Amino acid sequence: MHTLTVDLGERSYPIHIGEGALRGLGAFVGARLEARRCLLVSDTRVAPLYGDAACESLEAAGFTISRHTIPEGEPSKSIDRFMAIQDALVAMAADRATPVIALGGGVVGDLAGFAASCYMRGVPFVQVPTTLLAQVDSSVGGKTAINHPLAKNTIGCFYQPRLVVADTATLATLERRQLLAGFAEVVKYGVIWDAELFAQLERDLDAILALDPDALAPVIHRCCAIKAEVVARDEREGGLRAILNFGHTLGHAVEALAGYGEVLHGEAVAMGMVAAARLGEALGVGEAGSATRIERLLTRAGLPTDFPALPADRLLATLTHDKKAVAGIPRFVLARRIGEVEIVEEVDEALVLEITGAE
Repeated sequence: MHTLTVDLGERSYPIHIGEGALRGLGAFVGARLEARRCLLVSDTRVAPLYGDAACESLEAAGFTISRHTIPEGEPSKSIDRFMAIQDALVAMAADRATPVIALGGGVVGDLAGFAASCYMRGVPFVQVPTTLLAQVDSSVGGKTAINHPLAKNTIGCFYQPRLVVADTATLATLERRQLLAGFAEVVKYGVIWDAELFAQLERDLDAILALDPDALAPVIHRCCAIKAEVVARDEREGGLRAILNFGHTLGHAVEALAGYGEVLHGEAVAMGMVAAARLGEALGVGEAGSATRIERLLTRAGLPTDFPALPADRLLATLTHDKKAVAGIPRFVLARRIGEVEIVEEVDEALVLEITGAE
C-alpha cells in the first residue's frame, strides 16, 4: 500500500493506493470521519462488481449505508442525475456529517462530488476510483462538475475529497477501451511534468497495459504525486494548474461535438494532445519531434490520434466555451518539449482548423 498526501493545509487529505485497498475502505473512512452513516454512489457497471465489497468494508467499520446507482456513462453527468442524488440524501435524512462516497470512474466521482458540495452547502466526500483515468487524474484535486449540452464540465465547483482510496485490483475488470482511455491521462503527466516518466511509459508500455503490478503501481503513484504537487501549488487553477489541461481544450470540444460518451474522454484527450503538440511545433513553441514521439506512444497503445470530421464553425464556437478561455478567446496548453508545456493565447483559428482537419 502506498499513501501520499495532497497538501492543502487544514484541507489536506491522503491518497491510499494499492492492490486490495477496497478491503480497507471502512477503516480508512472511519479514521477520517466521525459519521457512521453514508451514501454510496456508484453506476450500473461498477455496483455489481464492487458495491458489495465496499459495503462489507464500511459495515465492518460500523457504517449504515444507503446506496444510489446511476446509469453508466458520460450522459449521467446531468442536472437530472444531480437532483436524483439530492433526493437520495433528503430521503435518508442525511445531515452535514453524512459522507457521500463515490465508487466508480470519473463520471461517478464528478457527479457525486458536485452533489456533495451542494447538499446542505457541503457534506464530506470520499473518492473510491475504479478506473485508471480516475485513479491517476479525476479523483485527485477537487474538480467536480456536470456537463452542459454545449460544453463539458462547465457546471461545477472545486470541492476537495476527504480521502481517496484507489484499489488497483479493480482495473482487472476494466474494458480494454476504458483502460486505454485512462492511459492517455498517464501519458499527459509525462508530457507536462516528467520526461523520465514518459520514457518509462515508452519502455514499459506492454507491462503497464498488461496490468503488471510491478510496472503499473509506480506509474499510478507517480501520476498522483505530480497532480498532488500541482494542486497544492495552485488549487483553483489560477496559473500552474492549467497545465493539467494539456490536450483537453480540443479534447473537450471533440467530446461535446461527437456526443458525450461516443468518444471517451481519454480518447479525446489523446487526439487533443497530439494536436496541441503539433500546434506548438507549428508556432515555434515546441521542440521538433515531440509531437511525433507523443503520437507514436499513443498509437502503440491503441489510442486514436486523428480527429473525426468536425464542422469548423461548431468547433470554433465550442472552443469559446472552454474553461480556460478569456473573453471568449481560447487558451491552449502546448508542449515545449517532453516534460514541459506552455500556455499560449490567441492561436490563429486557421491553424487550429488545419491541425484538426475541421472543415
